Amino acid sequence: MEFADVVKSRRMSRAFSQVAIDASLFEECVDLATRAPSAGKTQGWSLLVVTGDETSRYWDIALPVEKRESFSFPTLINAPLVALVLADPHAYLARYSEPDKASTGLGESVEEWPAPYWTIDASFATMTLLLALEDRGISSLFFAHAQEERLRESFGIPAHVQVLGTIACGYSLSNKERKGRSALRTRNTAASVIRHSHW
Repeated sequence: MEFADVVKSRRMSRAFSQVAIDASLFEECVDLATRAPSAGKTQGWSLLVVTGDETSRYWDIALPVEKRESFSFPTLINAPLVALVLADPHAYLARYSEPDKASTGLGESVEEWPAPYWTIDASFATMTLLLALEDRGISSLFFAHAQEERLRESFGIPAHVQVLGTIACGYSLSNKERKGRSALRTRNTAASVIRHSHW
């Protein structure tokens, strides 16, 4: 697909089949995500990936069985691959303590940073990944995780590492797709976004 077609066709999907994604295909998409912008080329983001039967470990924490009967998107949990998006602030402190960046003072503490670039970089990479998946015919959903402390404990995620959210991906069950409540909101136009010279 042309890039514009990929951007226009990408949607957040909440209905998946249980058909597995080929591991090499997913890795190709992640490889494209590693090309996203990164402050100092720190690349302090990672994905904690669970696949197949292991996904039940994630869902048993994030969406316990007793809550599923009333859940609006029951085939979301069919997704054959679930990935937690992680960002490591310590990687940025280490990178900006290196000789070519030390003069910035950003290696001293996270409080020195005018914006959390670990979050920004991980967000850039996540969007690139979502577009890469779409280009290869794989549907996805990025969503806010629940039960963070239990997820950290179960998957061994260090306390200092930021958990941005979860990506569920797989092949869409288009006949069972139900749009989220926000889907009907009007999309901004370019003219409404662009401001010239002043706010």
